[in-house]
Amino acid sequence: MIDDGALWASLPVPAFLIDAEDLIADANSAAEGFLNTSRKALMGKPVWSQIYIDAPITDAFARSRSSGTPLFVNDIDVGASSRAPLQCGVQISPVSGHEGMMLLMLSPRELAGRMTQNHSAKSAAQSAIGMAEMLAHEIKNPLAGITGAAQLLSMNLSAEDLELTDLIVSESRRIVKLLEQVEQFGNLSEPDFKPVNLHDVLDRARRSALLGFGANMTITEEYDPSLPSAWGDADQLLQVILNLLKNASEAAGKKGGKIRIRTFYEHSFRLRRSDGTGKLLPLQIEIIDDGPGLPDTIREDIFDPFVSGRENGTGLGLALVSKIIADHDGWISVSSEPGYTVFRLSLSRVPRDVQSQES
Repeated sequence: MIDDGALWASLPVPAFLIDAEDLIADANSAAEGFLNTSRKALMGKPVWSQIYIDAPITDAFARSRSSGTPLFVNDIDVGASSRAPLQCGVQISPVSGHEGMMLLMLSPRELAGRMTQNHSAKSAAQSAIGMAEMLAHEIKNPLAGITGAAQLLSMNLSAEDLELTDLIVSESRRIVKLLEQVEQFGNLSEPDFKPVNLHDVLDRARRSALLGFGANMTITEEYDPSLPSAWGDADQLLQVILNLLKNASEAAGKKGGKIRIRTFYEHSFRLRRSDGTGKLLPLQIEIIDDGPGLPDTIREDIFDPFVSGRENGTGLGLALVSKIIADHDGWISVSSEPGYTVFRLSLSRVPRDVQSQES
């Protein structure tokens, strides 16, 4: 016979036991992971000070308690002071035999509905990129000829006419640079999966950023020292972090700003695919900046190729980031408002069979 404590600890979703005063009487391990807070720290705290639900849930909670009937609410945003909101299903039920006690369970819906949409978008993007790669290869040759011809003409022109040839050369080089970025998608190899210390990757990216494009930024770290190794390609993950730091730096402009790099472990984050299968992605990285935020018009499509919120932006950096994370069977999401933008990466840890081989 399994004891109640073992069953409680084994629940795969965040669960909270709430007393008659709406104080947290207990929380399981999945709840600790969801709030990134220990059970000891949660005990005795008002539940609605720890969990933020974007719905008038308190009245419904009271009705469920008084009537003794369960309540189910689907697809509402649930967050906390330590994490961005996540769409969840909320289940509330009175505890039989314990007057006033309530059970609150959260079922994170890790963007399951968007997976089918994103899969279709990814397929369309791959087709578009394949065509773009072919065109890039064909266009680069005549561009080289145009650039060379403009440089030859400039040798015998007046200063006034030189402006025109200089413009031809600079614009041709800009187009070549864009085409080279397009070709990156096709040239990017499959990840070389190995155990990766994410903090080493983040430190390399931070140092590189501060020496270059992020020299005007203040970058701080909030690392979980107990974070286990990820399963991935360290070089490709470094490219992802550098792209996100560069985006944050460019959004801030010359005035500079602050970037916060945060890591934590979330037991309950499971990606549900459109075919019904799931994958646990407990390793979380957040890149948080205090810039102007993403324009509303592109927020939903920011990871699509050629979508950019910056003037003269190519819209390829975040598309490349999305492709790398997808190749890692991970997930990337963004939440943005003026003064607070957070890109969140969710990755898997080293598989158990590899861990056993190493040990």
